[in-house]
Amino acid sequence: MELFLSASDPRPMYQQIVDQVTAKVMAGDWAPGQSLPSIRELAAGSHVSVITVRRAYEELERAGVIATRQGKGSVVAERADLPTALMHDELQRQADALLAIATRLGLSRADLHRFLDAAADAADGHPDTPKGSTP
Repeated sequence: MELFLSASDPRPMYQQIVDQVTAKVMAGDWAPGQSLPSIRELAAGSHVSVITVRRAYEELERAGVIATRQGKGSVVAERADLPTALMHDELQRQADALLAIATRLGLSRADLHRFLDAAADAADGHPDTPKGSTP
């Protein structure tokens, strides 16, 4: 259960932990009910403070990604739909960011639809539509 934390990453250490644990759960690498290292173990193994890991675990618990059981430690939340729910949440965040950029660019809804269609065509490997093409 190794996490890779970097002092050169602009995100705070606790956020790096949150993001990496969430990504592992989203990808299905960590199954529902799987035990997480204790706060002290993860802090020692990652060379960060116990306070940093505690904050990350609290954020993950608030988000419903993990559950903490008194005396038993923290585990991945036991929801079969958790990876899918996390992917939907991430898709919504990405859609919000896309819409914010489209608004700044002054794109109309039709322009945005054309852009998305072109991106989908490029992702599907259609040769007529160059990857990253704009409306």
